[in-house]
Amino acid sequence: MRTKHAKNEEETKEIAKSLADFLKEGSVLLLEGNLGAGKTTFTKGIAEGLGIKEVIKSPTYTLIREYQSGRLPLYHMDVYRLEEVGGDELGLEEYFQGEGVSIVEWATFIPEDLPKEFLKIKLVPMGEDFSERDLVFEPVGAQYEQIVANYFEDK
Repeated sequence: MRTKHAKNEEETKEIAKSLADFLKEGSVLLLEGNLGAGKTTFTKGIAEGLGIKEVIKSPTYTLIREYQSGRLPLYHMDVYRLEEVGGDELGLEEYFQGEGVSIVEWATFIPEDLPKEFLKIKLVPMGEDFSERDLVFEPVGAQYEQIVANYFEDK
């Protein structure tokens, strides 16, 4: 487990943007944090790092948003609304094993649908206005341990 500190939204995006350099086809990131913790801001940074030009919006009501214009596709998922039903019918494994990077918000609601390996990133807001945050990187599996090691070594 490794931690980065961001003083504002722009630093959160920069951390994510630089992480994107280490991601490849089939990379799965799980973002954890309360409402307003910066999950969509982090996703915007990943998208920027992948070269995606579209405006990144929260997929709260659509569950999954796909962006295809970068060096890898980005699949941004918000599975909060699946708390009661799970993700069995969505074909999530096709995304996780696909050609792009999958970012999942609220993954705790679909534990049985997740791949065995992933990178969990906890966003922990701090300060009076919660604009600062710690980003806690928790790799699960050898490939994600390597991504985190390479990322922190590079920074």
